[in-house]
Amino acid sequence: MNVFERHESEVRGYCRNFPAVFTTAKGPWMSDQRGRRYLDFFCGAGVLNYGHNPEPIKRALTDYLLADGITHTLDMYSTAKARFIERFNALILEPRGLRYKLQFPGPTGTNAVEAALKLARKVTGREQVVSFTNAFHGMTLGSLAVTGNGFKRAGAGVPLSHAASVPFDGYLGSDVDTLDYFEAMLLDNGSGMEVPAAVIVETVQAEGGVNIASAEWLRRLRKITRDNGIVLIVDDIQVGCGRTGRFFSFEEAGIEPDIVTLSKSLSGYGLPLALVLIRPELDQWEPGEHNGTFRGHCPAFVTATAALEHFWQDDHLSRAVEQKSALVRKRLQRMLKSHGVDGTVRGRGLIQGVEFGNPELAGRVSQACFERGLIIETAGINDQVLKLLPSLTMDEATLGKGLDIIDDALASVLAEDVGQVA
Repeated sequence: MNVFERHESEVRGYCRNFPAVFTTAKGPWMSDQRGRRYLDFFCGAGVLNYGHNPEPIKRALTDYLLADGITHTLDMYSTAKARFIERFNALILEPRGLRYKLQFPGPTGTNAVEAALKLARKVTGREQVVSFTNAFHGMTLGSLAVTGNGFKRAGAGVPLSHAASVPFDGYLGSDVDTLDYFEAMLLDNGSGMEVPAAVIVETVQAEGGVNIASAEWLRRLRKITRDNGIVLIVDDIQVGCGRTGRFFSFEEAGIEPDIVTLSKSLSGYGLPLALVLIRPELDQWEPGEHNGTFRGHCPAFVTATAALEHFWQDDHLSRAVEQKSALVRKRLQRMLKSHGVDGTVRGRGLIQGVEFGNPELAGRVSQACFERGLIIETAGINDQVLKLLPSLTMDEATLGKGLDIIDDALASVLAEDVGQVA
């Protein structure tokens, strides 16, 4: 690993927690240059919902490339883009009764967020955007302004303005509806809060610690924004594309956002691709007013289309995710109880988190898991949450193997603590 340590910037992060040089991957498994296999409960921070190198998607990609399919088109038309748009409408939007225009910004999640914020400000003529405590929306300046993490925000090096943060669901305790605070601030001329252009929200705050917004809370947020002419943006970058079960994480709440941002698992294969879904009346862009060099990445359109056709023709995947979700939650809760550990299990679908009463445990368990051949990250402002992101297609037996490793790792860490006390 000397080549990385000698030449790569100190900004590198995940490699410090998972110090291996990976070479190949298939399904839920990754292999390093020494031939050791690792079970992947990280999935590229939610990029690989369908696992590594899924065959139907790989075949579609290789067939396209071997036929000299065009790779780069900016926002010019291509058969690859046309096919994706047709299938996305037919398989995702129309069955859900959703009408959105599709905007392809630059290929990353933060590009989608920046475009959404910019459009909301343009159509409303207002500047302020409201976000929530512990939110994470990306690392560019506009996205950082609506991100809660102080460490990430400090890296901007300039003031992050035209944004206000209000408490997320549960931030002030389970018995407090935080939207009472937001609505009071919004309606009181003496509060100092201007009517914002937009509210941006994650239904599940993934990086923020697997914090869950209830369906009731989301429905009330939708009503408040609609009643006050505020654009509601749902950031579904990490928890969309089936991560919570249904394709969109907001479906369970029965709401219809004005704008939705997607990326990460949208391409289905780890290729960069981002999408902004816009309520038609809000699509007020002038031609070329927002652009990006890699907004026409045709190989990603090809893999995204293959993912839609293979996994989203029916609700089979969604039902499987719900079933596996129940299995994971039961095992994690039993694990805490059997070890006598203070902790809380929370999540939706196959994004699940364990928040330990002792914040140091999450990182130590993650490290012990890696030593045992499981890749699993931490989340939350103090990395106090062990965050599970297994692929949606992982079979239950393999899922059980990963949970066994977590159990063994937790037991090992606790035994170390007992030994130190003795």
